[in-house]
Amino acid sequence: MRRTLRWTLSLAVLIGTASAGGASAGTATAAGTDIKDRILAIKGMSFIEEKKVDGYRFFLLNYEQPVDHRNPEKGTFKQRISLLHKAEDRPNIFFTSGYDLNPEPRRSEPTQMTDGNQVSMEYRFFTPSRPDPADWSKLDIWQAASDQHRIFKALNKIYGERWISTGGSKGGMTATYYRRFYPKDMDGTVAYVAPNDVNNDEDSAYYDFFEKVGSDKCRDRLNATQHEIFERRGEMVKRLKKLAKEEGWTFKLAGSADKAFELVAQDLVWGFWQYQLEEEACDKVPSEKAKTQELWDWANETGGWEAGADQGMLPYTPYYFQAGTQMGSPDYESPLLDDVRKYPGLNKPRTYVPRDIPMKFDSKAMKDIDKWVRGHASQMLFVNGQNDPWSAEPFSVGKGTKDAHVFTAPGANHGANIAGLSAKDKKAATAALLKWADAEPAKGAQPKRLTKYDGDLDRPVEQERMLRP
Repeated sequence: MRRTLRWTLSLAVLIGTASAGGASAGTATAAGTDIKDRILAIKGMSFIEEKKVDGYRFFLLNYEQPVDHRNPEKGTFKQRISLLHKAEDRPNIFFTSGYDLNPEPRRSEPTQMTDGNQVSMEYRFFTPSRPDPADWSKLDIWQAASDQHRIFKALNKIYGERWISTGGSKGGMTATYYRRFYPKDMDGTVAYVAPNDVNNDEDSAYYDFFEKVGSDKCRDRLNATQHEIFERRGEMVKRLKKLAKEEGWTFKLAGSADKAFELVAQDLVWGFWQYQLEEEACDKVPSEKAKTQELWDWANETGGWEAGADQGMLPYTPYYFQAGTQMGSPDYESPLLDDVRKYPGLNKPRTYVPRDIPMKFDSKAMKDIDKWVRGHASQMLFVNGQNDPWSAEPFSVGKGTKDAHVFTAPGANHGANIAGLSAKDKKAATAALLKWADAEPAKGAQPKRLTKYDGDLDRPVEQERMLRP
């Protein structure tokens, strides 16, 4: 169960032509009509904004979705999506982060590699894509997969070429779950750094990971610094209370500033390996003899003190709810902190979810996903990072799968991608993706990405880093 790491939609069913920007229902499949009008002719689709992007058109949209796909007559909500439009004869990449929607245009790695269009979806219950009132029992992996299915069905009438689903971390999990419930929608899936918590009560893989990751020297330095931060708990909590007063933070969910301190401080080593590279950052970890201010600043940069406050938790209630009801969570607590830890068992999903939202864990959900991936996955590619804690429990493919692959990027963290694979694995992954997208190179040519690097569209997203998948 990890937290924030500071670093780093339909208005109504369209009626007539005026409210849809001049589009009519008959234009959704009419060749020669402006792409904006064709999109807005889709029932339930409405316009938010269009932004200028060189070589593309970029739309922010709302799409009307049932709150409950099993009982669509029981209300709807507006789900935000975006569309980076290149051309109707290009492959289509269906991206989701598994969280909220980035309102700025950005190409995922599969979009870069295939020179395709990109549809991005905000995950249900992340604001503003949240039903009002919110029936939290309707936030589950099948309902979310059904959101994607309806969006695909709607846009496939316009974008009829190949479709590839993708996402990183919780987005990679989302892409995988989507394929399990709607296996015929997509022609391929690329899931990055997607954890596979089959047995929520069994976390030994994470304990093994932290005993072996990186070098002995780096592990020892990190462990000593983290322990020293706990030793100076009194000074740290005093600073946290002062900062909370200045920023207007509260600690209702955690229970106190002392508990909030422990929630953040116990995940500092996890946060280092999730987002840092040993060769670049280990020597910058302060010594256990450093001044308190230096330790405080490093912890704030690595873990983000706001992560223990309500203001750092509440935006991610949908994730914590799902972690505590279906997806599971690695409730890792370093044994090296046993002598300074005051609240064992605090770091669990229930801590992060308001108490008026009921939670009951379904132990069968992830077992079903794992069984399907191992025995039935086809045209699926999993990319993991060697030094990423979330890759400690990866997906596996076995007998019965077809054209399914699992690759690990050497030395990589939670940002692992195809570009960071070994030369052999990169070639195989690139060839598979281009084949699924029907964008294979000419016979005899080497498979490679079909676009040049774009400093605006391909740069890493500047956002809060997260100690969540």
